[in-house]
Amino acid sequence: MAEKKDERDAGVLVIGLGRFGSSLAETLDRLGQDVLAVETDDRLVNQWSGRLPLVQADASNPEALEQLGAQEFGVAVVGVGTELEASVLITGNLVDLGTPQIWAKAVSAEHGRILTRIGAHHVVYPESDAGSRVAHLVSGKMLDYIEVEDGFTIVKMRPPREMQGFTLAQSDIRKKYGITVIGVKSPGIEFTYATPETRVSANDLLVCSGHADLLERFSARP
Repeated sequence: MAEKKDERDAGVLVIGLGRFGSSLAETLDRLGQDVLAVETDDRLVNQWSGRLPLVQADASNPEALEQLGAQEFGVAVVGVGTELEASVLITGNLVDLGTPQIWAKAVSAEHGRILTRIGAHHVVYPESDAGSRVAHLVSGKMLDYIEVEDGFTIVKMRPPREMQGFTLAQSDIRKKYGITVIGVKSPGIEFTYATPETRVSANDLLVCSGHADLLERFSARP
């Protein structure tokens, strides 16, 4: 039994090779993960054949999933989003197979609720998430934006003028704005974790953490 569990933990099954699924599968494959992609569309199969470990099969058919060995994978990603019925059927089949971790793409809040109710462990909204992230990036000095959970966010940004030329202790950003400077990257110098004595220059990059609303206000400062 222990050996089987290890095998299930080893691979990722990616179902659907649209923009989301293909990007995910290609990245995982490049990172050295054990990946198997599943697609029904002839055009996409031809496009990705030879570039990814790939099986042409209809994952909405539980027998097809069993035949390709889906039950041996520890993680499955359902990248089929626009076809609601297929998305639900595939996710349900994976639940029936006892897949330990099921990630499923949703195109709406209602779609996501259905996927959660039938047993998906994680629901992602690629289009919505990408739009929200870009909105944050274009609205201030932020160069990267990652929302971790419950509003807690990590950003990479340029320092506002009031920090430039001062140490973190002198600018007292945490007390003034409720955010934490985790580290500083100066041009030509490796990233360093921040200390009260860290001095910030105009060309530095800051890695900051805190609540999204506080970071938004901070990044909007001149």
